[in-house]
Amino acid sequence: MGDAEIIPIGTRGKPGRGTGKQPSSAARGLAPKARTTPRKPPTSTTEPAAATAAGADGATGPVEAAPATGGHDVVSTAPVVSAATTRERHPLRNIPTSAWLSAFQQAAMEVFGEQWEPRLAHFLAFLRRRVTGDYVVDEYGFDAEITQRFFMAALRPIAQQWFRIEVRGIDNIPTEGGALVVSNHSGTIPVDGLMTMVTIHDQTGRHLRALGADLVFKMPVISQLARKGGATLACNEDAERMLRGGELVGVWPEGFKGIGKPYSQRYKLQRFGRGGFVSAALRTGVPIVPLAVVGAEEIYPLVGNIPALARLIGIPYIPITPLFPLLGPLGLVPLPSKWLLEFGEPIRTDEYEPGAAEDPMLVFDVTDQVRETIQQTLYSLLMQRTSVFK
Repeated sequence: MGDAEIIPIGTRGKPGRGTGKQPSSAARGLAPKARTTPRKPPTSTTEPAAATAAGADGATGPVEAAPATGGHDVVSTAPVVSAATTRERHPLRNIPTSAWLSAFQQAAMEVFGEQWEPRLAHFLAFLRRRVTGDYVVDEYGFDAEITQRFFMAALRPIAQQWFRIEVRGIDNIPTEGGALVVSNHSGTIPVDGLMTMVTIHDQTGRHLRALGADLVFKMPVISQLARKGGATLACNEDAERMLRGGELVGVWPEGFKGIGKPYSQRYKLQRFGRGGFVSAALRTGVPIVPLAVVGAEEIYPLVGNIPALARLIGIPYIPITPLFPLLGPLGLVPLPSKWLLEFGEPIRTDEYEPGAAEDPMLVFDVTDQVRETIQQTLYSLLMQRTSVFK
């Protein structure tokens, strides 16, 4: 082997084609062509491990690509920037959880007061009961929880701040047992019934179960709200069942003739029907509590009516007031008159003989007695009132 001839690489096996110091022309033809454009960065989301490197002082930064050995490849020296180094940190990520809880507590205290925790717990418990159906509704559709939490809460500011209702003789309402509250009716829209309900509830803690007209329970949304609020159809059967069950029942015998009378006839009682409420009270032996309401006549002064259109629509009347329909929906805002409610002494019915409800003359006499008591009380309150709005 020592005498073997050495053939330089790239001489195609023939001696004398290369000097051994630089590649021959054939060898130079094997070298890759030089790149004239920079190489595209990788599209993979995984960044190369060599994209960043730690320096001597621990800092990190982009590393320039080293030039290829041999000087054959021209590689772009543009820095490769990591996506993690350019992504800005969201400012809310720096807020600790304890700061969020503290801010929530402060906001709840500002809205609900210092007792916000038990109030929130009661509200969440209420939502749980409504979702799971763990609440009571009686046979008439009365929902005491909804009535107390929402209906009364919505009506209370109107009664106390807008109409500034003054109550007299509230002790005449029995604290327990059945009783029949009979009141005059006025105001174009039956707002007086709602104000009487919230007033009795706030003064005695009892719910007034109103007897409503047929039209109330023919309206799709109003009928459901009336049922949930404790109202039922004004018929003797329902009235007697409620009274026997110990409920406080309210009736407005004037009906639509009372709330739809002209302003010129204000505080003049209309006919009290056929005395059906007296018959119910006589059969059950409950007391009758007369109620006189002053102030409701002035909330919507009725100066006109459109009977032809009312018959076409199927309602008792279409009111015309000084503000409606002239001002449109704004005319539906009631005037802030001062209200006076006086409950008279109860009229006992348990002293009459059994079967007294079948005597029409006795029923008429008791009905006239209740009506006359309310009328005289209205006159007395009007004499004491110095101004409609004070």
